[in-house]
Amino acid sequence: MNIPVFTITSHSIDLVAKIAEKVGELKSSGEYSRNLRLRKINRLRSIQSSLAIENNTLTLGQVTDIIEGKPVLGLPHEIQEVKNAYQAYEYIFEYDPYKVKDFLKVHQLMTTQLVQEAGRFRSQGVGVFDGSKLVHAGASYQFVPQLITDLFAWAKKTNIHPLIKSSIVHFEIEFIHPFIDGNGRIGRLWQTLILSKWNELFAWLPIETLVYENQQGYYDALATSQKAGDSKSFIEFMLNAILQTLEELPIRKITDIFTDINTDKLTKAELEFLEQIAGYLDKNGEITNYRAQLITNKSDVSVKKYLTKLVEVGILKIEGKNKGRKYLINQKEH
Repeated sequence: MNIPVFTITSHSIDLVAKIAEKVGELKSSGEYSRNLRLRKINRLRSIQSSLAIENNTLTLGQVTDIIEGKPVLGLPHEIQEVKNAYQAYEYIFEYDPYKVKDFLKVHQLMTTQLVQEAGRFRSQGVGVFDGSKLVHAGASYQFVPQLITDLFAWAKKTNIHPLIKSSIVHFEIEFIHPFIDGNGRIGRLWQTLILSKWNELFAWLPIETLVYENQQGYYDALATSQKAGDSKSFIEFMLNAILQTLEELPIRKITDIFTDINTDKLTKAELEFLEQIAGYLDKNGEITNYRAQLITNKSDVSVKKYLTKLVEVGILKIEGKNKGRKYLINQKEH
């Protein structure tokens, strides 16, 4: 059996402890078990971000419209990617992360009408290129079925913490590159799947959003681990992304952070925007327009409009001008 090569550092262990603590806080708050709207927002953020990493240009608003059955002006294959990804994530609780048949089923859901070998391991060699430069050559296609079988058998048997195990499996999927297309998307979903079996909260966490925000770091960590033949760097990158995701989610209810009186003045769209940035505000006490754009995947104009409304109703106040402008929680009101 092929066994993954990895090193668990003291830094990784420290990150696991911090993540476990944050998960405990979120779970005890009950915010994600009862807030169905927030769960839906985060699911759509995950889908949009994971596809954006693969150069899909659709915005979060367009992704939301597609899922809600509204007409969207966009490239047909990008719209299909959204529909496929939504189907794949919708059934996440039904998959077994250690069954090859489920792995192939998810790939079929993700790539149907997009690639010829949807739901099948590739039947030819494949490489990842940066322009004309070969960055990574996947495993020989003849060995792919056995490599994935061995990986899942190891993952099912090992007693390594799921946070580390899921990162190793994610890396190995990218390293093996089992499909002609869709490897990144399914690798990220498979990490989420393994984590959701440990704690179902992870089925609703938009980890992919932090990966998208740190896309170059993601690729660098993959390249470093591939070159070293050890997934250590990738493990640490993913654990950092998971921790940051958790730290930017609201532990408390929105109305525990901001008053009912103020939030009642917001439209549904404005409240959803506030819910997306509330965790970051709760942790940092302030936010910039640019950071809000990264978190919500909305345009500069849209974010400016929403932030201005939050100032108008007294939730936020402005400090600084131009590029130095920040939006702070209005302590007088809260």
